[in-house]
Order: sequence, then C-alpha cells, then structure tokens
Amino acid sequence: MSDATSDGISQDSKKAKARNSTHSRFASSRWAATFGGPNVDIGPRISAAPDAPDLGTPKSDGETAVTQRLRENGESGSDIKYRSCSWPKTAALLFAEYIGLAIMCFPASYSQMGWVGGFFATVLNAALYLYTSLTLWEFCVRHPEVRDICDIGRMILGGEAWGWWATAVMFVANNTGLHVIVGSEYLNTVAASWGTPLCKTVLFSGIISIICCITSLPRTFSMLSHLATFSAFFTFVSVIIATVCIAIQAHPANYKPAAQDVANNGSLPMGDPVFSAWPAPGADFVSIMVAFLGICYTFIGQITLPSFIAEMKDPRDFPKALWSCTMSQLVVFCTVGITIYKFTGIQYMTSPAFGGLEEMYKILSFSFMLPTIVIHGALYASITGRFVFVRIFSDSKHMYSHTVTGWLSWGAILMVIWVLGFVVSQVIPFFSSLLALVAAVFDAFFGFVYWGVAWFQMRSADKRDGRRVRSKEWDIVLVFFNGFLILLGTFLFLVAGTIASIQHIMQQFAVGAVKGVFSCASNSL
Repeated sequence: MSDATSDGISQDSKKAKARNSTHSRFASSRWAATFGGPNVDIGPRISAAPDAPDLGTPKSDGETAVTQRLRENGESGSDIKYRSCSWPKTAALLFAEYIGLAIMCFPASYSQMGWVGGFFATVLNAALYLYTSLTLWEFCVRHPEVRDICDIGRMILGGEAWGWWATAVMFVANNTGLHVIVGSEYLNTVAASWGTPLCKTVLFSGIISIICCITSLPRTFSMLSHLATFSAFFTFVSVIIATVCIAIQAHPANYKPAAQDVANNGSLPMGDPVFSAWPAPGADFVSIMVAFLGICYTFIGQITLPSFIAEMKDPRDFPKALWSCTMSQLVVFCTVGITIYKFTGIQYMTSPAFGGLEEMYKILSFSFMLPTIVIHGALYASITGRFVFVRIFSDSKHMYSHTVTGWLSWGAILMVIWVLGFVVSQVIPFFSSLLALVAAVFDAFFGFVYWGVAWFQMRSADKRDGRRVRSKEWDIVLVFFNGFLILLGTFLFLVAGTIASIQHIMQQFAVGAVKGVFSCASNSL
C-alpha cells in the first residue's frame, strides 16, 4: 500500500473517530440535559453577571462560573457551610416539600372532578412540573449566582429592581398561613372533647406558629434535610394509615343510611359513598376550578427549587433528585386520591381528607402528619427567611459565622414570617380556598410564566453565541409550547383561577361554612 493511500486511510479514520467522538459527546450531553451529571453542556448566560463578590461569581460564562463554584466549595473555611447538599439530601428536601400535607387535598379534588378528571389533571401537572423544573435548573446552572426565586425574577424581568421586589412580595405571600390552619385543625380535632372557655382555634394557631418558628431555626438546608427525611417518613405513615383505615372501616364518618333521605352537598342523598368517574352532581365552574387548583398547588413548587439548587455541592446533579421525587409524587398522589375518594364518596369528603375517618383512625393518622405540618412549614419559612437574611448580611461576617447579631437577626426574621402566617390563617381560615387562591395568584408566575419567559431568553442567548442544541423542527415545537405555558399561566390561572377562588371564598362565607376572622369556633375535622 502506498504512503498516499495510507495517509488517506489514516485521515479518514481520524475524521470518523472525530465524528464518533462528537456524536458521543452530544448524545451524552442530551442525556445529561434531562438526567443531570458532569456531562451537562452549560449554555451561555442571558446577560453579564452582576458584581457579586460575596458569591464569588465572575462576569463569565456559565461553565466557568460552575467550575469556580465547585472549587470554592472545597476551599470554604467558614463556620456555617452553605452549598453543602448532595443530590440525595436535595431529594429529601423535595420529598418533604411535595410528599406532605397537601396530598390529603387530592381526594377532595377527585370527588369534584371525578376520578378520571382528577387522574388526568395529576398526570398533566406532573409532566408540566417536570418540564418547567428542568428549564428552571438549566437557568440556574447558567447563572450560579442565583440564590432564590427573587434573583431569577429580577433577571428575567429585565434586570430591574422592581422585578426583584415584585417577586419577593409574591414569594413571601405564597408561603404563609396554610400550615398554621391545618395545625390548628389537628389540635382542635384531638381536643374536640375538651371543655374549656378558652378561644381554642386562635390559641392553637398561635401554638403551631411558635413551634414552627422554633423548628425553622437551622440556617442551612443540609441541616434541614435531616428533618425533611423525618417529615417524609411520617407523611408516608400517615397517608398509609388513612388510606388503609378508610378502606377497612364499615362506613365513612358522619354516615347516614339512605332511608333517612337527608340531602348533603345540595343534591346528593346520604347512604353509601358515591364514587364516580365524572364530576360531582351540581359541580360548577367554581368548584371544579378550585379542585383543579388544589392539585396544581401541590405540584407547583418551583418557587423553592432555586434555593435548593443554590445549596447543592454540584448543581448539575439536581435532575436526579427531581426525577426521583416526581415519579414518587405521581404514584402516591393518584393512589391516595382515588382510594380515599372511593371509600369516602362525594357526600362525606372533607379537605384535608382525614374527616372521612372514624374518630380513632382520624386522630391516629392525623397525628402522624403533625411532624410534616411543622417541618414543611419550617422549610418554607427558612427559604423565605434566607432570602431576607442574605440581602441584609451578604457582605458581613454574620452570614458565615456564629455571631450574636446574626442569630438574633435570623430569629427576628423568622418571628415576623410566622406572625404574618398566623394573621393570614385567621383572616382566610379555610384550607381549600386559601390553597386555590394562592395557586391562582402566585403559581401563575412561579409555575408557568417565569419559565416560559426564561426559556425564550436562554434560546436567544444560544442563538447569539451560535449554540445549536436541537433541530429546527423541535425548536419550533418548543417555541409554541413555551408560548402556551405563558398563556396558560396568565389566563387559566391568574384570570380564571383568581375569579373562581374569590367566588368560592364568598360562597363559603355566605352559607356560613366559615364563622369569621379570628373566630373561636372549632375548625376540627
């Protein structure tokens, strides 16, 4: 064989190896873009990084910034070590956030929508949550200086201060009230037979607020992840007990034989539980929308994800935690929603669904949910408190060292958060309507609009840098899909959802289902 021929074969072989190597690299990158790992191809920033010496982030591309962050994590010698969560610890935080109290609103939602509609809404929300969370994660790894949802709000809303403040107001308002309401419901349920002149509902709400405030005191998510694991375990126990007991008890609580012909819910006779694939008789737009928003609220937790990602040792591993939690959510939510609805029926349903259990079973299963009520509330308060604390002390020793000023300030911030939560729980003292109102007003942005806008901005940054990550056909599909997400959040949630939630609140006051603000009337299940 001649040298020319040999050189030709050698060149062809090198080109083939280069093509195979490029194909393998892009295949690995596409896999990592969905499931995470060190092969993630980090795209360009949407804009230059701000000067943030406390975060150690240069005005550079995302790849360099992540590499620098990993190096700084290993060199940190501070007393309080942030950014210390592995992906299993982050998964524990996600489980604590999602496998929590709101699971018990699913049976009520299914009873209004029918189990077919409820199942479809659950699967749809899981898919949308997974997609938007991966978009959020991609945005965060491109911009490692992001600490929380407020930083993202400022960036995608033009980098202006008003974007940060608008997001901050929604952030704080989204995280208050619910855990105080349900905590007081639990204590009232357990203490139903206590004869006391005290105003128990307000008192119990105050007690839960104090307990949650104390539980919120750990300042790193690495510490909270241990409590989160504890919380997730007790949630599973509570839900399993509730699901099994509702199936084995002879009748749901408050059962009345059909012969008495007593009407309930306006149109259904009492008797055996009514279980249907289709919406409840007499269900209207308001009731179905509130039921749908209850399911959406449970899934739409993207508001906390930037804070979790910011605390990870390696943010590229976040999708591993995300996938494990999402798949578990889907199985648990559908199983609990359909099973408890099946044995409780439309007539005897409450939200949370513990009210369909006989007294002994109800107290037993509800008691196992108490750690979740407290720890879940503490997790949200910690996230809220952290974004305030960082803005005040980011350039000082109080951020990274155990100082009297730092700890007193941290405690004071948490106290303000829980006082606000207590007030909200007394002004809007009903679980399902508050759940729906929060989902409609805030989750329109945190669940859909922000991530559609973020995707378009990252697409523009890719085009600016000549980065091609998908085919033209797939790019067109995603353009329409992310445009749809923005419209979905704006019109279905922010407009229709808010109107329906307010009407539902007015209906509950009108029929006397709510006794009033700061009421002493028991809210036991």
